[in-house]
Amino acid sequence: MTAFDLPTPGDIAFYKENGYWLSPKLFSDEKLGEFREHHRKVVAGEYETKRPPLSRDPQPGDTSKLVQVNNAYWTDATMARLVLDVRIGKIAARLAGVKGVRLWHDQLLFKPPQSGVAGNIGWHQDQGYWQCLDCTEALTAWVALADVDEKNGCMEFVPGSHKWGLLDENHFYQQDIEAQIKRIEEKTGHAFRTVPAVLPAGCVSFHHNLTIHGSRANASNRPRISIAIHMIPDGARYRAGSSSEDHTSNTLRQPRNGDFYAGPYFPVIYREGEPCANVWMAVDR
Repeated sequence: MTAFDLPTPGDIAFYKENGYWLSPKLFSDEKLGEFREHHRKVVAGEYETKRPPLSRDPQPGDTSKLVQVNNAYWTDATMARLVLDVRIGKIAARLAGVKGVRLWHDQLLFKPPQSGVAGNIGWHQDQGYWQCLDCTEALTAWVALADVDEKNGCMEFVPGSHKWGLLDENHFYQQDIEAQIKRIEEKTGHAFRTVPAVLPAGCVSFHHNLTIHGSRANASNRPRISIAIHMIPDGARYRAGSSSEDHTSNTLRQPRNGDFYAGPYFPVIYREGEPCANVWMAVDR
């Protein structure tokens, strides 16, 4: 583990104004090598814990398009240590202005080389899929396990779009991303300008759950390797009757309106005044 500094007041102001923030390098080259090897195993369907993920698309053996594995931390103890890293949680809490954060779920991602339009990820806001949450401070940490740039399809953020409200434009698998841009400009009256999240390996981007983001094809000869850690404020509750009743996290239990998202399926990553999260809580169930 490398030493790290918490976001400064200036960093927090940048996040509040733009809806995203890019961290310095948080993980050593040695750790990154370990993470990449375990990432490879999960993509291949080799589950160290013998527990499969919550869901995945496509199935093991198919890397012709973006591979997305939800709750990969169930499958592998090394991935669990990464997903539940207290430093990521502490940074997230500082940016969001909350006392603690819990894991909502993770998404292990593999964008294959030369992916073409199949590698496009449509412009979307995470909150569009998370309307069952009663809060608007949820956020995502996106960890680059290898260098990520425009050539291999880095994420792109629309600065300030978290202030535009929730749009009916959530198409994660939309490939015609240019058509989306026109629709969003017409809906919002704002010019659509993106900033590429170019990240050296070991750096992490953080974005607000209303920030519009997406990514383009991987035009390089190397895969884009990453994991997204979606977090909710400690104390977030279930809001019944939303359009996201069928979110995979709700399939883990049968919440009633007002129930806290808590317990082993939503482990604490960081809580002010506590030394660290129990990284084995959800792995050894």
